[in-house]
Amino acid sequence: MVGIFVGVTHKPWFDHLASLHPADVNFWQPSGSGEFKALKPGDLFLFKLKAPWNAIAGGGVFEHASLAPLSLAWEAFGEANGNESLGEMRSTIAKLKRVRPLGDREDPVIGCRILTQPFFWPADR
Repeated sequence: MVGIFVGVTHKPWFDHLASLHPADVNFWQPSGSGEFKALKPGDLFLFKLKAPWNAIAGGGVFEHASLAPLSLAWEAFGEANGNESLGEMRSTIAKLKRVRPLGDREDPVIGCRILTQPFFWPADR
């Protein structure tokens, strides 16, 4: 039996990745505060957009979860993290955590959920 998990995300992350169509994506969480154990490799991870969309908009096949420094996540996935640049990702993390902007030398640990075969449904679906 295949497990299913619904991860809530913000639309800019989704839209950026939908425009790239990468082979793999990093569905990251801004706080690296625990292990993700909800799925096993091969299970389905779905993307639910936050309000006002409130819709399942795509997903991918779960491969692996880990905690990693932001710099390592960026080095491994680049724009497949859902941001155009490392600076933009730092800014997004600070906004989501509701903290001051991250300095260039700060390297917070984030939660990484690696997904293969991502799919992105158009808005009309």
